[in-house]
Amino acid sequence: MRVLLTGATGFVGRHTVPLLAAHEHRVRAALRTASEGPWEPAVVGDIGPDTDWTAALTGVDAVIHMAARVHVMRDTAADPLAEFRRVNTAGTIRLAEQAAAAGVKRFVFLSSIKAMVDESRPAPLDEATPPNPTSPYGISKLEAERALAAISARTGMEVVVIRPPLVYGPGAAGNMRALVKLVATGLPLPLGGIRNRRSLIYVGNLADAVVTVLEHPDAAGRTFLVQDGEPLSTADLVRAIAAALDRPARLIPVPQGLMALGAALTGTRAVFDRLAGTLTVDDGPIRNRLGWRPPHDLATGLRATAEWFKASRG
Repeated sequence: MRVLLTGATGFVGRHTVPLLAAHEHRVRAALRTASEGPWEPAVVGDIGPDTDWTAALTGVDAVIHMAARVHVMRDTAADPLAEFRRVNTAGTIRLAEQAAAAGVKRFVFLSSIKAMVDESRPAPLDEATPPNPTSPYGISKLEAERALAAISARTGMEVVVIRPPLVYGPGAAGNMRALVKLVATGLPLPLGGIRNRRSLIYVGNLADAVVTVLEHPDAAGRTFLVQDGEPLSTADLVRAIAAALDRPARLIPVPQGLMALGAALTGTRAVFDRLAGTLTVDDGPIRNRLGWRPPHDLATGLRATAEWFKASRG
């Protein structure tokens, strides 16, 4: 089928394009500006409530919408929520409305676990967990999900939503790249006493899940949570990253309560919460309903991440 992919040049998109081609789908990439690649280009400019998708959607069977204004720790926008809504909510609605009018059969939306929660949770999240996002990014993503459900109900266009947790792999930015960089220094890290649990997904596994829900008839109308496998503690993740980098994992078992106190006193509580918080997902539905299994294990994903990181540093 011919697939319109937004975010083709982004972190997840770059890993999804070759997989779509391997499944014999024809990729049309929605681009801000002209860019060469293994796709049919469609320049649409910035994504927002006024984007004209008419030409990009001509002859398209399905849409995979990955492009978004992403979550950042220090947002400089005067009204962050309004900016997130303009791109992630209104921009998604505009694309979906025009896709339905163009006869698109299926619309795959890459959302985020932050559409459900922004803080740690002791119990695994599943499809029945009531979403309660508090960040502008998470709110905008949940609003987009709900708008897509309404458009689907009104037009009959099939919508599938994927909510990934932390995504890692070659090209990763943000928290994961920062942690890899920290481990690569070989410095002792006071994380040995953290006994949390975190779900992760390798970008290659996420791309595979996207293609699976694009093709599988039973995915229509569903929202899926995805992960690699068993959750890891931050300490175990550091050990796995160190092994992939061929570096020693120098972990000091500082009591978690003492670390929390130090973080509060130094104004780094948000950083500590991300390192020490528990956030896991139940991916049973996509495995049981669609038969999906991650094609890559953690060690493979982290080795690929480590090789990319070392290459990026010259």
